[in-house]
Amino acid sequence: MTGAPPDPRIAVVTGAARGIGAAIACRLAADGHDIAAIDLDATACADTVATVTAAGRRACAIGADVADEGAVARAAEIVREQLGEASVLVNNAGILRDKTMLKMELSDWTRVIEVNLQSVFLTCRAFAPAMRAAGWGRIINLSSVAALGAFGEANYAAAKAGVQGLTRTLALELGSFGITVNAVAPGFVVTEMTREVARRVGMSFEDMVADQLRSIPVGRAGEPDDIANAVAFFADERASFVTGQILYVAGAPRG
Repeated sequence: MTGAPPDPRIAVVTGAARGIGAAIACRLAADGHDIAAIDLDATACADTVATVTAAGRRACAIGADVADEGAVARAAEIVREQLGEASVLVNNAGILRDKTMLKMELSDWTRVIEVNLQSVFLTCRAFAPAMRAAGWGRIINLSSVAALGAFGEANYAAAKAGVQGLTRTLALELGSFGITVNAVAPGFVVTEMTREVARRVGMSFEDMVADQLRSIPVGRAGEPDDIANAVAFFADERASFVTGQILYVAGAPRG
């Protein structure tokens, strides 16, 4: 038995302080969701919270390491206390520790897997029971084109491929309870994270963009709003017959 979308609609967005996560939180607020913005530092979510409240929606900022089981449990309780039961969960939090496999330390591997994949398992396990009880829910996980393989990103590629497998499995497990589970896999998107990558490899960001554009037929780099728009589709009640899907938002055919 599945239910109707709850009122108010409450969305949890991890990694919501900046970039893609902030854009997702603001887009969902514009679509009528109250927002729980989760990031390592709650104060870093101030701009996101301000935009959400300016849109007339409620918001709370929560500081949590979403790779930590206890921190996720506490964050879920704060969401319930301050906003109510979440009906939408967006797993966006992620990090990079790029190195080729022969130079990669175990700590580089482990931390990227924890933040990019383990966190998705933990947050889904924490928030899905209330969705199941309500008979309605939306889970949207952020994967990446790196899931198809990316030089110097064995850890990140493995984590993002794992997100896709987890997404499809949870779609099977939760579908009968009115919960859809989908993933958005961005291509090259202009964010502070990609700017940091350019700085780390000693490349100007303009040169990095030019290099990426050679493999993007639409002729431009992605913007955070491109990803937010895809997430908004999956979060919508009208997407109830779409689940277990991986949507590549990359300006090019993928998958």
